Amino acid sequence: MTKRVDQAKQQWTVEQMPDQTGRVFVVTGANSGLGLATTRALAHRGGHVILAVRDEEKGRRAAAGITAERPGARLDVRRLDLADLDSVRAFAERLHADHPRLDVLVNNAGVMAPPRSLSAQGHELQFACNHLGHFALTGLLLGLLTAGRDPRVVTVSSVNHRKAHLRFDDLAGERAYSPMGFYNQSKFANAVFGYELHRRLAGAGSPVRSVLAHPGYTATGLQMKETTGLLRFALGRIGNPLFAQAPARGALPQLYAATDPGVAGGQFIGPDGPAELRGGPALVPLAPAAADRATARRLWELSERMTGVRFAIPAAA
Repeated sequence: MTKRVDQAKQQWTVEQMPDQTGRVFVVTGANSGLGLATTRALAHRGGHVILAVRDEEKGRRAAAGITAERPGARLDVRRLDLADLDSVRAFAERLHADHPRLDVLVNNAGVMAPPRSLSAQGHELQFACNHLGHFALTGLLLGLLTAGRDPRVVTVSSVNHRKAHLRFDDLAGERAYSPMGFYNQSKFANAVFGYELHRRLAGAGSPVRSVLAHPGYTATGLQMKETTGLLRFALGRIGNPLFAQAPARGALPQLYAATDPGVAGGQFIGPDGPAELRGGPALVPLAPAAADRATARRLWELSERMTGVRFAIPAAA
């Protein structure tokens, strides 16, 4: 059962977002879908947004469109391929070189239900891009975030995280692979990571808040890009026109999580409508399995080994 953020914010919109002038954001997957909607809203409220994108040309076109709407918008386009850990490290090194701080990291980008394929480092693509890339990016940027103003990490999961568990004995899908099943697993990993990051940051007394969000059912293009066959037909051709909300609406939970002063670390923000598919930002429940400490510890330690990134915060008590 969802819980509205509070009575005064039942219909929270971007018009209620505080002024973001002077704040620096990184939004992954910022050239389309939820990432573009998030970037546009932040830029219109004065935020300096770094568009972390795999395709720089698409990123530049997205930035140009926003600048045409809001002349003077502060936007930087930088290449980031989350499925390649070398690219993640290069992005982080450059950001450290030219930014003294980062205020908000929005871990938004993702791939959805492609045929089985492997990342540059040999990991299953959805787990690599949706989880491992964001895990590594967050760890590498944590120092900049610690120096930020009201710093936050917003990790975008999915309502589908409640359908999944971690296949620790077959994370690469070598024995059995289901496109949607492994997508759900990656979103479960996002939820486990975001909540465990909250526990560790809070335990260390860090000023950085880790918040989770999900967009409900939103027509982002993911349903048509990598999916194939019946899944593409069901999700993209039928589901999107009948049930999905627009990206500008779907981005509200992650925008609320990134900017509202009242958001607390460890909260999960999603749509307040039936089955959390549509609606305005509300506190929604995290699957109990995603808060399990043993699962979180195992995923964290595995992610450190797979990425080579260790967070400069103590382990949770």
